[in-house]
Amino acid sequence: MAESSALPLVILAEQFAKLPGIGMKTAQRLAYHVMSMSREDAKQFADAIISAKDNVGCCKVCQNLTEFEVCPICSSERRDRTQICVVESPKDVTAFERTNEYEGTYHVLHGLLSPVDGINADDLKIKELLRRIGTDEVREVIMATNPTVEGEATAMYIARLLKPMGIKVTRLAFGIPVGGHLEYADEVTLFKALENRSEM
Repeated sequence: MAESSALPLVILAEQFAKLPGIGMKTAQRLAYHVMSMSREDAKQFADAIISAKDNVGCCKVCQNLTEFEVCPICSSERRDRTQICVVESPKDVTAFERTNEYEGTYHVLHGLLSPVDGINADDLKIKELLRRIGTDEVREVIMATNPTVEGEATAMYIARLLKPMGIKVTRLAFGIPVGGHLEYADEVTLFKALENRSEM
């Protein structure tokens, strides 16, 4: 921002710029927009951020974000507990739920293996997945990580851990383009990828 800008406004823009996909120009526009809001609207915006941080955590079963100890999907009697769909992030659960076709449960890894970025298996929710499989009647694990180098490496790593346990491990069929992200896929493409998954 220009040197003439007030320091608190510069700091606000810098905070917006920390968000993924937000460059400095967009961050500046957002900061100026906040300044045009009423004090009450700005306070509601700030309170919503603090409330989400204070009241949303990980489901103790699937690791998806929820305001409850166990999320509504895991606590539902209608879900098929013999099937777990493993995804990278909570956004991917939302994408699958939009299809209204998948009736199993989920497991959120909260990232992908990436040695270059210093992310290894201990940084992901893999131990929690293995614990679930040890206690539930799981028959199939669907690896639904993004079709990227990191997504493939993570899927292969987990498949190798699960094979000795006698669990069927499948991978989404790829009507989803290599390098694509599940959160941007339409419902039909996601459903077809799920329907035509293959065993790993």
